[in-house]
Amino acid sequence: MTGFDVPSCSTIYLDKPMRNHTLMQTISRANRVYGDKLNGLIVDYIGVFRNLEKALAIYGSPTDGTTDGDTPVKDKSFLIDALEQAIDETIVFCKEHNVSISGIEDADGFGRVKLIDDAVDSILINDDSKKKYLLLAGSLARIYKAILPDKAANGLAPCQKLITTIAEKIRSLTPKANISGIMEDVEVLLDKSIATEGYVFHDLSEQKKYGEDNYIDLSQIDFEALKSAFENGRKRIETEKLRASIERKLIQLVRLNKTRIDYLEKFKIMIDEYNSGSHNVEMFFTKLMAFTKELNAEEKRAIAENLAEEELTIFDLLKTPDISLTKKDELQVKKVAQKLLETLKGEKLVLDWRKRQQSRASVRVSIEVTLDLLPRIYTPEIYQKKCDLVYQHVYDSYFGSAQSIYAHV
Repeated sequence: MTGFDVPSCSTIYLDKPMRNHTLMQTISRANRVYGDKLNGLIVDYIGVFRNLEKALAIYGSPTDGTTDGDTPVKDKSFLIDALEQAIDETIVFCKEHNVSISGIEDADGFGRVKLIDDAVDSILINDDSKKKYLLLAGSLARIYKAILPDKAANGLAPCQKLITTIAEKIRSLTPKANISGIMEDVEVLLDKSIATEGYVFHDLSEQKKYGEDNYIDLSQIDFEALKSAFENGRKRIETEKLRASIERKLIQLVRLNKTRIDYLEKFKIMIDEYNSGSHNVEMFFTKLMAFTKELNAEEKRAIAENLAEEELTIFDLLKTPDISLTKKDELQVKKVAQKLLETLKGEKLVLDWRKRQQSRASVRVSIEVTLDLLPRIYTPEIYQKKCDLVYQHVYDSYFGSAQSIYAHV
């Protein structure tokens, strides 16, 4: 075992005598936390366990000198008891939401599929009920996996599989990405980008991950068909599908233009009101439908403003917070946004420009020179803040020659 190391080890087979610290070091290999790993398994072929008890007495005693405490090594039957308890807790939770696990188990064919869909709809009362069920199902799945391949788990396998299937159907309605922290991130970005201590240089890998999802066009949704499916089908499931589509669209819209944070705030308030019980599922669905139409209009705003998406972002950054502009001033700001991007993309945003201080300084100077063409309503203080904000946006969004978050828009 000397020098042996592995990130994830689930099973250790003991087939030679060990004791004291060597034995403790060996079994600890299987006891490391890793991902969803719940425990490690020690298979003792030669009766080392008596030496293990002695080693635990030496190395596993509490540091305060007391002798009380649970041993870290337990018989595998403990996991069977834990699995039975986890299943019981999940069944009780389901009963509280009018879901009969035993009734679904007894059904087959299309009847079973219908009952599973009904169960999903019943659990999706709000975010709290959804999270609670997923937590219970996840804990149950980890315990079951830890028992395998022991035959003792076979009797509980059908129930575990059913509970997991319901959880998977719930997860399938929810986007992988989570916007719960995006608003905070955007606010921090906007605050730091005008801070006196300097700029925030973000890792490129953080931006790459947003490009993995396909672009979602909510404007292709047939609202009449969606409304009919809601009225004639499982209302919470249809609501969850629409909410998930909106959530994915919002992530993409905010990624391209961080001034759209107001839409995130509005969406979050709608969800909070629904979770608190202020709105029933019918009212929540109606609000989501109306909000979807707002997002569609926002997505097309660049066309209405006669700007490209990336030009619109610069334009919005220069306007936000609202500055009272005349039509003439607004047209001038648009021209500044267009000229700035033309200059940067044509001359300054070269390969690896963010890694070289001279290139970064050149981009900064270009921004300051171009923004100096803004209308006189922009005071020196506002001008400086806009220079900081636009530079931070350019740094975060443009990675090099012809490389940006707008490349596939």
